[in-house]
Amino acid sequence: MLKRSRRFARPCWGRLVAVDSKNDVAVAQIRAVTCLGMAVNVALSVVKIVVGLVFSSLSLVADGIHSVSDLATDLAILLGLHLGARKPDAAHPYGHGRLETFSAVVVAVVLIGVGGTMIYYATTAIARNEVMTPHWPVLVVAVLSILAKEALYQVAKRVAVRSHSAALYANAWHHRSDAFSSVAVLIGYATLYAGFDHGDQVAAMAVGLLIVLVGVKILGDSLRELTEGAVDPETVAQVMKVIDGHGEIRQWHRLRSRRVGRELFLDVHILVDPELNVAAAHEISERLEEALDREIACPVNVTVHIEPDLPAFRK
Repeated sequence: MLKRSRRFARPCWGRLVAVDSKNDVAVAQIRAVTCLGMAVNVALSVVKIVVGLVFSSLSLVADGIHSVSDLATDLAILLGLHLGARKPDAAHPYGHGRLETFSAVVVAVVLIGVGGTMIYYATTAIARNEVMTPHWPVLVVAVLSILAKEALYQVAKRVAVRSHSAALYANAWHHRSDAFSSVAVLIGYATLYAGFDHGDQVAAMAVGLLIVLVGVKILGDSLRELTEGAVDPETVAQVMKVIDGHGEIRQWHRLRSRRVGRELFLDVHILVDPELNVAAAHEISERLEEALDREIACPVNVTVHIEPDLPAFRK
């Protein structure tokens, strides 16, 4: 049985280095969108906290603190990206992509903490019977925040899906949760005019709960990857379609998959004509690997086990 792996492309200074332009492009895009998010978060956090304190809006102050927490997660993303993008070495032959997944865990934990904090302070404010007087600057800042953070969410989500970055996807939801908390400010503002004194706090509690739920989902997805869970069904189906479309492969089995950060690792057993020589069988595996690399958006690392198409090897 022949085994072929396409994880490493060439030797360099006594170690094997992956040559993958997909990774380089993804790293540049993730870094750019994260730095953009940091700049927006600095501006919004200052404006929200100052206006919230001046006009006694609990939900706007909480919203500003949420934006500050976005800065922390942005830094976690950049650190995870820097560490995770390092090339494979003797100690980490599969690369350092798990560090990016750990940064997604950090973002998820921060989201859960932010949501819980919002619920706590809103509940406390209701218990103390605190009532906010509506002021138009609060409305202006909330609308500005919604527009800016929703735009950041859309940009970050697109890059995250394209680059298969769980950490950036988590951070995109952190941007959207900030937009949601600003929506809570608007709802609270409107209910105050309708005569409901605690609308601001109730809206903040609702958004806090939503943020906690998003954080729990992201945490669950990240832990699934860290425990060697298979990749998503859509990607597996795409891989199977590519293998099935290869005319020289008579049968295949034992397809296994996992993610390490943004990279997809596969191994599969393929059955080919038993009359083929080693060179011809090798060429089939090469073409399969090239097809998978071409059709799958994220970086793909493939190990192909080549077996003769004989009854003993069929599954």
